[in-house]
Amino acid sequence: MKSNSSLNPLYFQFTLFADYGSLRYLFFILCLLIYMTIISANAVIIVTVILEKSLHQPMYIFICSLSLNSLYGSAGFFPRFLSDLLSDTHLISRPSCFIQMYVITTYASCELTILSIMAYDRLVAICQPLHYHSKMTVKKVTHLVSFAVLYPAVACGFCLSLTVRLPLCGNKLQKVFCSNWPVVQLSCVDTTLNLVAGQFVAITTLFIPMFFVLYSYLRILLVCRGSSSEVRGKALQTCLPHIVTFMTYTFSIFCDLSLTRFEADKLNPIIRVVLSFEYLIIPPINDPLVYGMNLPQIKGVILGFLKKGPTVQI
Repeated sequence: MKSNSSLNPLYFQFTLFADYGSLRYLFFILCLLIYMTIISANAVIIVTVILEKSLHQPMYIFICSLSLNSLYGSAGFFPRFLSDLLSDTHLISRPSCFIQMYVITTYASCELTILSIMAYDRLVAICQPLHYHSKMTVKKVTHLVSFAVLYPAVACGFCLSLTVRLPLCGNKLQKVFCSNWPVVQLSCVDTTLNLVAGQFVAITTLFIPMFFVLYSYLRILLVCRGSSSEVRGKALQTCLPHIVTFMTYTFSIFCDLSLTRFEADKLNPIIRVVLSFEYLIIPPINDPLVYGMNLPQIKGVILGFLKKGPTVQI
């Protein structure tokens, strides 16, 4: 009979880290710069929306929520990853692994639920402009944001609770961070319940929001087709950043899902590593840049702050 410690290892080991010698210091500096860029870019968006009263509108509140989620997900990945780049052991304790797993999973789920309520906001604004202010009230916006955050938090927490209870027959994870399915695959017992629960959460937090976004923009496209060129131009101006954000994130998350669910042993280890955490790097950088550069309201406020510069009171 196996001991309790062998069925519940105290540590997990990430096996995708390779010994790159002195190159690891270069990788560390590059990843640190990426992390600092993510923090700075998203912080600018958050501070801009909070300080500028003219941006206290549903669309910008949702953008602010997206940036907050990017900071949250990045904090769950980068500090640990940067530490592992300089380490020789690449071990993570069981509690730390499950905490990281929860943070990254909720980040991934919240990203799409927030994008879906942003699509709903654009759908109402373009297809029902006369009813926009009566439908997108402060109370409605609060409820939408709360649901977009709380449902993934509860759903992912349920999946995590099912994973924590599993007796495990190994501790080696072919990842550079903790993820639910690779841990479940280490189980010594049947994992059908975990599989069903994982698929349900994936459908409700990933696929349904994706289809809703596609449905929303199909409706917007049909409405804009019969409108004037001026209306189409304004609709494109407000929708394009969201479309770019949605497509970027969807591509990134499917790269990781394909690696998780299918055998990827034949891929180059570096390619596997990059594809596995692409959704943790590209969207958090892409989102603030896209919204900051393409929405004139946010861009104008940021440029205004930069022109004013710091004020010194005597």
